[in-house]
Amino acid sequence: MYRALFPRDLFAEIDRLQRDMRQAADLSPSIRGLPRDGFPALNVGSTDRALEIYAFAPGIDPASLEVTLERGLLTIAGERKGITPRPEDKATLHINERFEGAFRRVMTLPEDADPEGVEAKLSNGLLHITVQRQVAAQPRRITVQ
Repeated sequence: MYRALFPRDLFAEIDRLQRDMRQAADLSPSIRGLPRDGFPALNVGSTDRALEIYAFAPGIDPASLEVTLERGLLTIAGERKGITPRPEDKATLHINERFEGAFRRVMTLPEDADPEGVEAKLSNGLLHITVQRQVAAQPRRITVQ
């Protein structure tokens, strides 16, 4: 009796609705707090000399990636091609959890980030971005006389 009242994948629809509501409520990310569920997933850390940003982007063509730094905002943008079945294959897709399409992640960098000291490398689906801190902001030891 209940099968006729509820769609077969009710839990999948509830999960999708929760994800959509979470994304609508997320504020813009910053270096001190990143929301979850964005693509690519980010790990952000810092040392005295640099900020280290790791973006997990498997299946991304390096030519489709764009990393920019403008007015203290670091932007990672690109596109991930889909692998969904073609209509002529007459295949049914039951679950598709892999993100595909255009993406853009923007994060605010601290004031001591050096816009001239940015380096980005993509290797095995891991984008590593290093943003150097300005020399004046780096800690230094002062000798006591």
